[in-house]
Amino acid sequence: MNIGMLWYDNDHKAELNAKVQRAASYYQNKYGARPNICFVHPSMITSNITDNGEFTIKSGEIIIQTSTSVLPNHFWIGVNGNIEKMLT
Repeated sequence: MNIGMLWYDNDHKAELNAKVQRAASYYQNKYGARPNICFVHPSMITSNITDNGEFTIKSGEIIIQTSTSVLPNHFWIGVNGNIEKMLT
């Protein structure tokens, strides 16, 4: 990820996709670019995780990947790749 923001959301009633979309909306309003990648702690994924602990899903246009470097309830969201392609 070239540019990113750390987002905290401990709303236990909301699903992961809703949390990612809230973070993405804030990111786009603040920075003027649409995020396309988000890293979350593996414990936040309810589906099966591979043996190596990695998992990738999509929320709209955003790729969600797991990382043990990110704390639970935190979202490391941003732009992966060339920022000019993401500007609207």
